This record gives sequence, C-alpha cells and structure tokens, in this order.
Amino acid sequence: YIDECGYPTVCGTYSVCGNGQCSCPQTAVDQTNFLQQINYRHPNQGCVLVTPITCEHSQYHILIELKDIAYIPLYLQYGTNKTDLENCKRSCLSNCSCKAAQFQFSGPNNTMGDCALLNDVFSFTNNDGASNKTTLFIKVQNSSNLQASPPLISTEKKSKRVPTIVGSTIGASFGLLFIVLTGFAYIFRGRKELDEGEEEFLDQIPGMPTRFSYEELTVMTENFSEKLGEGGFGSVFEGTMSDGTKIAVKRLQGVGNVKKSFLAEVAAIGSIQHVNLVKLVGFCAEKSHRLLVYEYMANGSLDRWIFHGTWEKSLTWDVRKKIISDVAKGLAYLHEDCNNKIIHLDIKPQNILLDHDLNAKVSDFGLSKLVGKDESKIVTAMRGTPGYLAPEWLNEVITEKVDVYSFGVVILEIICGRKNLDRHQDEDDMHLLSLFMIKAVETQLLEMVDKNSEDMQLHRKEA
Repeated sequence: YIDECGYPTVCGTYSVCGNGQCSCPQTAVDQTNFLQQINYRHPNQGCVLVTPITCEHSQYHILIELKDIAYIPLYLQYGTNKTDLENCKRSCLSNCSCKAAQFQFSGPNNTMGDCALLNDVFSFTNNDGASNKTTLFIKVQNSSNLQASPPLISTEKKSKRVPTIVGSTIGASFGLLFIVLTGFAYIFRGRKELDEGEEEFLDQIPGMPTRFSYEELTVMTENFSEKLGEGGFGSVFEGTMSDGTKIAVKRLQGVGNVKKSFLAEVAAIGSIQHVNLVKLVGFCAEKSHRLLVYEYMANGSLDRWIFHGTWEKSLTWDVRKKIISDVAKGLAYLHEDCNNKIIHLDIKPQNILLDHDLNAKVSDFGLSKLVGKDESKIVTAMRGTPGYLAPEWLNEVITEKVDVYSFGVVILEIICGRKNLDRHQDEDDMHLLSLFMIKAVETQLLEMVDKNSEDMQLHRKEA
C-alpha cells in the first residue's frame, strides 16, 4: 500500500508532502530564500528555485540541507560503494546535472553510508519519524555571488578614467539594448514557430470538430459569466449556441502544460464518437486563447452524487450499476476499438459526467496518451491523481491497465459512497482500499456498502 505522500509528483517539484499538505521546504540562509511556490493558491503545483541553476556559474553552487525531509525511498538509487557524507556532497557539487543528494548513514559509528545523486527533483516527504538516519541536500545557486562588486577608483586617476567610463557605459547600454531586442525577436519567432506547428498538427487530425473564434465563444458564454466548475488546467463555463443548444466551454489557462493538454485532448477525442464519451463539439486556438467546447452534461460530475453524505441525493443501486457499465463501455472503446489505443490516465469521479438521464460519460482527456495498436506498453512520466494511480507507475512503464486500476477504485467509491481518502474518518478508516482489504479478511464487506442510501442497504448483498 502506498499512501498519498508516496507518489513522486503528488506535490510537484521541490515541495514537501506531509499529512496531505504541500509546502516549500525551509531554505533560508542569511535571510535569503532559495525556493518559492509556483502558485500560492494551488500549493500542489510545487516550488521552483528563485535563481535557476546554471552550469556556467557552477563555482557558485552550494548545497542546502533540508531538515527532517527525505526523498521518497522507492525512487532512489544509491551507489554500490560506501562513502562518507562529505564525499557525497562533493560528488553532487562536481556534477552539474546533479540537483540533489541524499545520504543514508549505516554502520555502528554513523560515519559511512550510501549516497544517492538526483538529476531530477520531484516531491519530498517528512522524515522526522523515520528509523534510518538520512540527510537530504538540494543544490542552489548562490545569487549574491553573481553580483560582483565594481573595483574602487582612486581619486588621482578618476579624472583620467571619466571618458573611458562614459564611453564604456554608452557602449554597454547599446549592447544591452541589442541583446534585449534580439531576445524579444527570438521569443516572438519561437512562439510563431510553435503556433505554426500547432496549426499544422490540428490540420492533420481527421474529422476535426467545429473551430470557433474567441469572440464567438465569448458571446455564447455571455463573457464567461456562468462557471460550472474548475479543474487543473482551467475553468468550465456554461454556454448556449445560436440554435439554443447548451454547451460547456473549458477555458485553459497557462502556457506549456496547457498547450500539451489542449493538443492531447483534441488529438484524443477530436475525431471519435461514443455514447459513453463526452463529445467534443469544437475548439478555439486563437492567439494565446485555448478553449474546448463540449456537449452539456446536465447532472454534472459523479463525485457530486456519491460523496454527498445525504439521503436526499443518493443514487439507487440500479443507477450505480448503470453508471459502472457505462464507464466500462467507454474505456473498452478507448482501449480496444479506436484506430489508436487511448489511455486516459486520469479516471476518477470528477472526470465522469452524467447527462439529464444519469447516463455516464468519460471526460477530460488532457492527460491521455495515444498508443499504437502494435505497442503493448509505453514509457511516460507519472501523471494523474493520487489515490487513483496504479502500482505500474512505479516503473513508469504502463499499459491500459492503469485505467482499469483507477476504474476499480472508482467502483469501490460508487459502492461505498465515500472517497478513497477521507480525512473525516478515523485514522484506521481513512484509506478506503486498506479498509476494504481488512473487511474482506474479516468477512465484513457488507459493512462497506453506502450507509447513506436506503436503496443500497436493501441491495447490499448484490452490491
């Protein structure tokens, strides 16, 4: 069993996961902070170095010790030879690609141990209760050393150097202006090439849905006034087309990952249709605007119906069975019947939408991967939502079974009427999967059926 802090990307990069909360580690030295949060409203997006590490100034690299913090042990590869702490630190400082080092003491005197050098930094975890003594260091750029102080000019030579200083200043100013203008030109050209590449990509997708202008979608949504919900990459708004058809418009926000999410979603469902997949009606790719237009799902997402905790809004067993069947059909189509296999990678109740008649449809393909029919597995970076991630992710070699695992977790949530991680429960009952296994051993599975639904209690044996 892996708890919520056992996944390497649960809190993004350079961030500490503790008790389900994400935060930047304390790195202040002489009142200088080396880390800052990417987004204070969404701490799970991680932290970044205030001054990025550059190999050109490796002489200014230093290691900062993170107290009572460790890297997730499952993702460490220690060296085969024993060494001491100082050698471990020197190895990291002398290797420009090393971004962090973790040393684990071993032996009776705690002088020698194992050293792990990290070229990529993901999430950390609290280590205050660990039995093995470990010390974690991250590499930072000491920016104060980059600001070299100008040499002092003696009084007697000052007058002779004034013309030189003025000339140098003017020359430096023109040089700086040239660099800035060149930089802007490079960025503009890069963005233009990126947009042209994106346009070419969109043009090559067969059976593309309608392409809307940003102005059209602004009118349809009444200037994005009615928000339906909010996700990792943006917000969803209610809209109405000119013929009266209701739509849901997702407005993506951000830059790099957002464009990847946009292209992934358009590529995945832009040309396919299935009764149990939310239909992509259209899209907008205009300047910096990236929007996706879906069919409107009147009853929202599944989580609103199964995590409510009240009798009034509970779903009957027949409806829950139908929802499970609908999602299974949608996944079977993605995995077996498309020209290219599509692995969703983020199956959870929030991404299962219900229409007016409570028919279920799989949505949100922003993290999905297209896989060729002849490929049995793919290698990709971990993505998805903690609690629904399959053990396969530990190796980063995955198959469509990661969707099946996530779907299995969702089925348990549907039957039990609670989240797989519920902090309102007692500590022993907090994790649904662990509790389910305990109840199975004790032959008390009937106690797991949703107690907030009278109909579920009547059909709990069948469930």
